[in-house]
Amino acid sequence: MKVLITRKIPRVVLDHLSKHTSLQIEMLEGEPLTEEQLIQKVQDVDALLTIIPDQITKAVINAAPNLKVISTYSVGYDHIDLKAATEKGIPVTNTPGDLTESVAEFTWALILAVAKKIVVSDKYVRSGCFKCWEPLLYMGPRINEKTLGLVGLGSIGCHVARMAKGFNMNVLYYDIKQNQKAELETGAKYVSLHDLLEKSDFVSIHVPLLPSTQHLIDLNALKKMKPTAYLVNTSRGPVIDEDALAKALEEKWIEGAALDVFEEEPHIYDKLMSLDNVILTPHIASATREARIQMARIAAENIIEVLINNKTPTNLVNRDLNA
Repeated sequence: MKVLITRKIPRVVLDHLSKHTSLQIEMLEGEPLTEEQLIQKVQDVDALLTIIPDQITKAVINAAPNLKVISTYSVGYDHIDLKAATEKGIPVTNTPGDLTESVAEFTWALILAVAKKIVVSDKYVRSGCFKCWEPLLYMGPRINEKTLGLVGLGSIGCHVARMAKGFNMNVLYYDIKQNQKAELETGAKYVSLHDLLEKSDFVSIHVPLLPSTQHLIDLNALKKMKPTAYLVNTSRGPVIDEDALAKALEEKWIEGAALDVFEEEPHIYDKLMSLDNVILTPHIASATREARIQMARIAAENIIEVLINNKTPTNLVNRDLNA
């Protein structure tokens, strides 16, 4: 049985898969494949281990008559046509796990960096502009005892909330349903999205990309935020309307933003590139050694469960597969 890995990932995935001699493994390197290239590569594969930039469309799925499992090296799976896979009876799996803490830590790194003007200050020093200490240079807010608003209180949002205790912050959250257990663990208070945006000094996004979350943060949402507030996104780019965000930053409706994900990755909206009150990072929130290795291990195990053990995979995404 053939396993195609569409990009170079930690070798632990090979260590796990190669234990099973019935598996023929091919790991590609380089740029993401186009749909046409994927169609050519998947025609004889039994398992596809894919990465977020790979668009696993209906055409790609239909081009793989032997395909028995799609294992994505990510928590998100919006790059996969889930409906097409389900119709063909193909399990789709993801890699939840250790990246929860990694993404939460990176969220806090962005909050601190954007509030404390770390990036622009570094550029200021490197460009030779630092001549003397100035009392008003790059002033930002104190974070202690401010209000943090979490849009989404899943596992990552909960961890961000726990870390906020170190700053004695008031934590608000909005989600599609109230999570009283998480409230007890984190001290977060459930509010409407409207109230969260109006009252928060920092708004951090932690929702999946769904039709209901597409452009959840739009022009109207940004107008509700404080002029001293900051917006941070480590979830999915299309949750924020980038044109509206650029306008909000340019016209100072909010003080700043930090984005690790973008609407049309890897393309970055031109107007955002020209602004100095936004931090832009290349989708690296989960980029810790521990998380990347654990993700590779889980991705391999998802494939082994299906191809070798003939089991329903633990991390099945399309749970209505056999409905």
